Amino acid sequence: MSDKDFTLFLQALTFAADKHRFQRRKDSEATPYINHPIIVAETLWRIGGVHDLTTLIGGLLHDTLEDTATTPAEIEALFGADVLAVVQEVTDDKSLPKQRRKELQIENAPHKSTHAKHIKLADKCSNLYDLLHSPPHTWPLLRRQEYVEWAEKVEAGLRGTNVALEAYYDSLLAQAKASLFQ
Repeated sequence: MSDKDFTLFLQALTFAADKHRFQRRKDSEATPYINHPIIVAETLWRIGGVHDLTTLIGGLLHDTLEDTATTPAEIEALFGADVLAVVQEVTDDKSLPKQRRKELQIENAPHKSTHAKHIKLADKCSNLYDLLHSPPHTWPLLRRQEYVEWAEKVEAGLRGTNVALEAYYDSLLAQAKASLFQ
């Protein structure tokens, strides 16, 4: 990664940290939300071997349109049209009912770009890891089981994208099934 690329990556990290500054994860420790996008980007880089700047920045920004007051124009102005396109591709339409959004993730997964598939894989890995190690304290066992089953259906549509990320996901899925479906 060049100095210019690393600078842009750090700018995206700072941008995401600012946008998510008041948010917390639903886990029992109420972890600062920014940890999640950082883990997604780190998973892409370290486990997936994804060193593409558009994907890494997309990983950092993947929840900004969906969960903050960020506008598409902001992302495009700061990070370009390619990053905006990837972030939009992984963003759920919050105007739709939750169940429909979940169905669309399953339906659309096979049709995503490689950038988006990488981000979705890393996102699902991060969420499964959190579900195993620090689940939302308000989620009963059934809801955690339903999440695992749904995530498996989404991930099935992402297959063939990144062997290393898929293997990591598979290990987390096996752990989740052993822990939650006994």
